[in-house]
Amino acid sequence: MTTAKFSEIGRILREHQRFAVMSHVRPDGDALGSQLALALSLQQLGKEVRVWNEDGMLEKYSFLPRAELVTKPPSAPEDFDCAIALDTAIQNRLGTALAAVHSKLWINIDHHLSNPGYGDVVYVDPDAPATAEIIFRLIKSQNLPFNRDIAENLYAAISTDTGSFQYPKTSARTFEIAAELIRAGLDVGRLNQQLYENYPRRRLELLRELLRTMRFEHGGRVASVSLSLKTAAELGVLPEDNEGLIDHLRAIRGVIVAVFFEELGDGKVRVSMRSKNEAVDVCAICQKFGGGGHALAAGARVRGTLAEVEEKVLEEIGDVLKSHS
Repeated sequence: MTTAKFSEIGRILREHQRFAVMSHVRPDGDALGSQLALALSLQQLGKEVRVWNEDGMLEKYSFLPRAELVTKPPSAPEDFDCAIALDTAIQNRLGTALAAVHSKLWINIDHHLSNPGYGDVVYVDPDAPATAEIIFRLIKSQNLPFNRDIAENLYAAISTDTGSFQYPKTSARTFEIAAELIRAGLDVGRLNQQLYENYPRRRLELLRELLRTMRFEHGGRVASVSLSLKTAAELGVLPEDNEGLIDHLRAIRGVIVAVFFEELGDGKVRVSMRSKNEAVDVCAICQKFGGGGHALAAGARVRGTLAEVEEKVLEEIGDVLKSHS
């Protein structure tokens, strides 16, 4: 099935001319790196490509080759031969990019288990540790253009979405792909320094404030932190500064589930969840609140105050833990 699906996608990419390549709001390294890699390959084929994300290119990933291609979508919709959603489990998570696209043909490429399969041509592989791994396999299997810039974007995407090759779904194939990307001429030391040793000071100040809110529940098996709008404004932090901070909680001995609560300006709270035990499926928990993701990493946006959402979500996690005791 994989070969046939890749062949179908490859045919569409060659037969059509005008493409929109999009990814989810609050993008991470996998979303942006996958977008850029596929867009650059399409450009090498002589295609016209728009690369859109509601948030544009994040400051922290602005070093990626051809990062300037990622822009915020326009207010007036544009017509395309094909729209491509990458790393986006739920179509409305494309945000303002969704409304900016008029296209009769949609391709959905993702690795989230909770993806319902929206679109005309769908390839979802929950076993892939990153969407970028799927993009690499697509490019190689269909003999699409590939160069060092594409390789660097794919490496950054795979590295960040596997926790620098630490998460459980990192496979031998993942390392083999990384090796092939490095052979394209990447300076791995410089790239990793940009990815992991180039944080703004405000990110550390944010971490300091978050740790002041740290709480433990259910016998120390659940750890959480919360960020209010007031604190975020006082620190002058950007939404992207949050990425990865939850890992400090997950790394604590005895903690099974880590949770990050972030108050948003629309009366909702963004909930990010991580689990260290597949028996405690945080995707299933987040789906109860309208979200989704992976068994070990998921999220949701829940209406209510920070205190209300914390109480509801932590109670639900507690119920799940009890059932697995």
